[in-house]
Amino acid sequence: MHRVAVIGTGYVGLVAGACLAELGNDVACIDVDAAKIATLQLGRSPFFEPGLDELAQRNRQAGRLAFTTDLPAGILERDIVVIAVGTPTTDEGHLDLRHVRQAALDIAAALDGPKIVVNKSTVPVQTADLVHSLIEEAKAADHAVTVVSNPEFMREGSAVADFMHPDRIVIGVDHPGAEAVLRDLYAPFGAPIIVTDPRTAEMIKLTSNAFLAAKISFINEIAAVCDLVGADVRDVVTGVGADARIGAACMQPGLGFGGSCLPKDVLALHRIAARTGASTRLLDAALAVNAAQVEHVISRLATLLDGLDHKTIGVLGLAFKPGTDDVRESPALVLARGLAGRGARVQAHDPVAVANAAAELGDAVAFVDGPYDVATGADALVLATAWNEYTELDLGDLRRRMRGDVLFDARDLYDPRKVSAAGFTYAGIGRRAPATARAVAP
Repeated sequence: MHRVAVIGTGYVGLVAGACLAELGNDVACIDVDAAKIATLQLGRSPFFEPGLDELAQRNRQAGRLAFTTDLPAGILERDIVVIAVGTPTTDEGHLDLRHVRQAALDIAAALDGPKIVVNKSTVPVQTADLVHSLIEEAKAADHAVTVVSNPEFMREGSAVADFMHPDRIVIGVDHPGAEAVLRDLYAPFGAPIIVTDPRTAEMIKLTSNAFLAAKISFINEIAAVCDLVGADVRDVVTGVGADARIGAACMQPGLGFGGSCLPKDVLALHRIAARTGASTRLLDAALAVNAAQVEHVISRLATLLDGLDHKTIGVLGLAFKPGTDDVRESPALVLARGLAGRGARVQAHDPVAVANAAAELGDAVAFVDGPYDVATGADALVLATAWNEYTELDLGDLRRRMRGDVLFDARDLYDPRKVSAAGFTYAGIGRRAPATARAVAP
């Protein structure tokens, strides 16, 4: 059993803290946001993540998980201190390290003994060096501190499962004693442990997300070609993904990537490379394709509807992906905002993300109570987030509620034949429409 402190109760910090407590460790989660801590002490998470509320509540009741705003008390007599604070993107595209810096300084001021400081925040290369130097320069007592880079690879919407069943654990460490402690902490997972130096570990995290982003942009570009030549991208992915060297994971065409990780990390890696004078042509292309994807969908809708002005468009889904209420960098929000900017009346629904979306979109969009309300009076429907709740909708009922007949499946959720059979004009991304559907050039 280890005594662990986690600084930051966002996605990374709260999931890590709850999951480490589930393994039997004594965990204190620390945050400067008193309202967030009060919410957690009441047994509720400040964001939606499947299974997290129950996990946190169970371990809190068992006495293995505590929440506090008091950092000195939170790290008292704890051998491991995890930094899991936010690193948003600056206007220049760099990762903002102000919260990481502050966490390092707060740790330095509160040292009561030797500590292993574990950085789980997504950071530029050499941040472990920075954290170590800040602590060494500012620490009030001469206690030994080792800084470890231990990036997370959780996906929003499945973060608990990803943490509890990792496909690998990366530990960037230069101290054998700290390595042994981290190996023991993660031993219950039974996952492969990759040990390297801190800078390489930081690079592994950024490279992983950059590659995933590049795969998404690649298949979106291939889908555009499929539209033009009459091929079906789903079958293309099946055939190509059967090659073990390629694989079908993250080869899902759609509105493009969003969220708090992929856009930020690709841009951060681009900035890091630019600072060193290195070229990142592939990363630049991935970002460019992603930036153009939503506009591509809007243009196709304008063609299908003979213009967007005064048209009513129903948008199904607002979160950047299913399983979360996170709308940061959500392509669905970009779509809704873009449609409204072209004169359309947009009515939208999401199972959990409406409050967050409303804070971003304001009165540019009308929010409705359910997916069938989205269809009422609409000239077109757009499936923007592939929630399970939308999988088995009654397509005939949707069609009867509409004024128009266009269903644009921007997440490849529906069978084009079933959509067409329900009386819709089907449109998708790289999908071959049924022969009975009205053909519109992409």
